[in-house]
Amino acid sequence: MKKQVWILLMVPLLTLPALSFGAAAINWDMDPIDTDLKNMPSLQNGMRLYMNYCIGCHSLEYQRYERTADDLGIPHEIALEKLIFTDQAIGGLMTTAMTRDAGKKWFGAAPPDLTMITRYKSSEYVYNYLKTFYVDETRPFGVNNKVFENVGMPNVLQELQGVQRDPCADISEEVKASYRGFNCDFLTVDPGTGLYSAEE
Repeated sequence: MKKQVWILLMVPLLTLPALSFGAAAINWDMDPIDTDLKNMPSLQNGMRLYMNYCIGCHSLEYQRYERTADDLGIPHEIALEKLIFTDQAIGGLMTTAMTRDAGKKWFGAAPPDLTMITRYKSSEYVYNYLKTFYVDETRPFGVNNKVFENVGMPNVLQELQGVQRDPCADISEEVKASYRGFNCDFLTVDPGTGLYSAEE
């Protein structure tokens, strides 16, 4: 169960750059993810980040607060005081107040439950998805994603990651095709715009 909990919590753990996850990857070389399921401080931080940045829209409706806290070595009283921001009980399921109808209205599709997302996609997919949001003023939330093009989700981790840009955004497909070996598989971060460094 600890592995499952970590995979669920690795979503916010990454803090590099949360959502339908339905589209296939689009011409993006996926970076591998190296996980450490024994690093409890990191896993606990992942829980903190998930509760602060993700649960407003994305539930873990097949997971209970109590079991998650126990698996991560978080005392119940600390979980209740620092991680559960509603009147939900420690034994309750990790649900969001957002209804499916409201999510569909606001985002174009209801944000999915994330309990099993890494089994449905993969840890590598989620990792790359979270770190490839970039500025795109043509999109409703002002961002796009290299792994899931035209996703209907804001970059909720931007304050941690920083403002990320696609340096090839203004280059036409014709120009790209005319240069052999043309590579746009990278994004840049505006210096000083994120709380964390790329390494963090």
